[in-house]
Parts: sequence; C-alpha cells; structure tokens
Amino acid sequence: MKAEIINIGDELLTGQVINTNASYIGRKLSEIGISVERVVSVGDVEEAIIDELKRAYENFDVVILTGGLGPTHDDVTKGAVCKFFNTELVLNEEVLNQVREFLARRGRTELNEANKSQALVPAKAKVIMNYWGTAPGLLFEEGEKYVIVMPGVPKEMMGMMESFVINYLAQKSGGKVIKQRILKTTGIPEAYLYERLKDVVEEIEKFCKVAFLPSVIGVKIRITVKAQDRAVADELINEAEVKIRKKIDKYIYGVDDEEIEEVIGRLLVERGLKIAVAESCTGGLIADRITNVPGSSRYFERGVVAYSNEAKVQILGVPEDLIKEHGAVSRQVAEAMAEGVRRISGADIGISTTGIAGPTGATPNKPIGLVWIGYSDKDGAFAREFRFGDDRLENKQRASQMALEILRRKLLGIEI
Repeated sequence: MKAEIINIGDELLTGQVINTNASYIGRKLSEIGISVERVVSVGDVEEAIIDELKRAYENFDVVILTGGLGPTHDDVTKGAVCKFFNTELVLNEEVLNQVREFLARRGRTELNEANKSQALVPAKAKVIMNYWGTAPGLLFEEGEKYVIVMPGVPKEMMGMMESFVINYLAQKSGGKVIKQRILKTTGIPEAYLYERLKDVVEEIEKFCKVAFLPSVIGVKIRITVKAQDRAVADELINEAEVKIRKKIDKYIYGVDDEEIEEVIGRLLVERGLKIAVAESCTGGLIADRITNVPGSSRYFERGVVAYSNEAKVQILGVPEDLIKEHGAVSRQVAEAMAEGVRRISGADIGISTTGIAGPTGATPNKPIGLVWIGYSDKDGAFAREFRFGDDRLENKQRASQMALEILRRKLLGIEI
C-alpha cells in the first residue's frame, strides 16, 4: 500500500511550527509495510485542502490528514472533507459525552457552542475517539481507499495512531514489514564515521539500507530493512547492528529514541553513584538535560552555574591565582571546577564546563568555540579540550553533549 500525508495549518507554511507529525506518521506507517511516497503541507484554506485530497485520493491507497479540526473559524478541515465526500455533519452523542467528560476532568462543567461543535462529525465517517483532547478523528473507507483525519496536536494524533490507526491499517496492508533502527553516535564527525564503516555498509546493504544523518550533537545511523514478517526483519536488523557495532561501538550511546541523559541516568543508578555539575559556558544546560529524566533525583545532587570568575572562586573554591595565571578557560580551571563542585556537594562525580561560546570573548590563543570539559572522581581529575565552532547556541549544545559523553565513557570504562 502507498500513502500520502497531508498536514494542514498556516503555521506550517510560515515556519512558526515544525512539522513533526509527518516524520512520526511516516515512521509508523513504514513499520507496518505502508510506503509513504508524498508529504504535503497545506494552509487553512478549504479549496486547497480539497484539491490536495482529490490528488491524493486518486493516486494513493491511504491518505492521512492532520490539523484543522478545532472549534474556531480557521479550522476548516472538517468542512473540506464533508464537501469532498458529499456528506453532512451530524451530532454524535458518544463524542459529545467524551468532550463533556474531558472538560469536566479539567474543572469545566459547562459546554459552550464551540465545545459542542466538536461533536459534529461527517455522517459517512467512522469516529476515532480522542481521549487526549476534544476533536475526534475521522475514518472514511471506500472500497480499498482509506482516508484518516486526525488533530494536528502531536499528543492527540499520536494517541489515535497508537490506539487505533496503526492496528487498523496493519490489518489492511498485508504487505512486507519495513523496520528501522537508529544508532545514535557522538564524538566523531560524519566523514570519519563513514570512513570506518565504508566496508561494512557495502556488505550489509545487500539486505538493508543505511543512511547517515548528521546533527549538531552527533550522527544518527539509520538502518532500514524490508521483510515478509517481523521476525525476519528483526533478525536482519540485528545482524546489521552487530556488524556496525564491531567497528564503532565506543561512539554509539543510544538506540532509536534513547537520549544520552537517559543512558547515564541508568548507569549512575546501577552503580549507586551521584553526580554534581559546575557549568560556566553551558549556563545550566547540562543540569537541565540530566533533570529532564524522571527519577534523576536518585543520582543528581546539584548543579551550579558559576558564570563569573567571582562565582568560580566564591562558590567552587577555584583559586584566584589559578584564574589569573591560566585564564578562566583553561584545563587547570576546568579541573578545579569539577573538583570543587564534587567537594562542596559530596557527590561521587563532578563535571564542569568552561569556554568561549561567542560571538565575543575570543583572544588570539583562545578562539570562539574553545571549551574545556572537566571531570573529577575519587581517583583524580582531568580535563579535555574541544573546539566546536563559531555559533553560540551550537557551542552550548555540543559542550553539554560531550560532557555527558565523557561521563558515559568513564562509567563504562571506555577510552576517552
């Protein structure tokens, strides 16, 4: 089966909102053997929606639309699909009760006309219940054509996909299973990564497809396989992963949606260790990422943003003479910051960052992008130098990523 995804909303065209819905839906459809061959963003214009729906309906087996199902005047998707399928809106009591219950859980007992309008659905559509919002999803099935309409709010759309759409379409597709796995790497540029994997990629592409996806914090390696059933797909994708790991395992920190802060959280819990962080150039970003993980209070003792030299001296106990002699952005100060935050917190591990994020502050010997990352534990302290680039925000992201990567490698006993 072939599919088109139509994402609706002026905000998508103007760049105010990033279209994450398309990537999620595309991935989920691929997993059940449905090939997404076209993704289109359309504004909140009824005629434009109808035109694109007509084109998609003529060329694809499955059409999925998201967005424009709300109760306001600029939500025109429901009217567009009514015109396309030549049907009228009717009141659905089940949806009305669901809307009433949803609002009651939020302390709102009275429904206004806008709320009630959410229960008006096309007569020819099957309702997909929305337990995460008020706008129901819609399913139109004519012959071997399937049109599914869902809200644009990611949480609501994902809920409908997981609770109904994926299983429904999997039963209809009956095609090959398409399975993907993402191996997340950091600390090695794309070109160097490919050089190490070139022979392996040539070998495994006999039964799968490999893609390299670079970003600010690392390179994702996407493995895609097609097979007759899930068991064979799993076997092939596992074989590809094993071959890749034999070459670059030290750089792989996570799989699929796994984030590096989740990985180090598990490692710290397993080892019964606590960590404290002293940040200068990253401004609290490392602490923010660590505490994004539920349960991080079990291993995260504290975070200190020691941005000024005075803060480094007064809070962390960095010797003032050390800063005068070597400068705040130096190996010696990074080590002293890591040792200081470990000492004052009583944590098992201290990590630190000090650097020149830019666009100002550089000197002939210390350019923009220079960052020292410090590490301290009971066995001693060290610091590593990095030169990330000239973009301030990217420098902060890269520095926080490498600080967490140094921690991961130390916990696993991997060479840094």
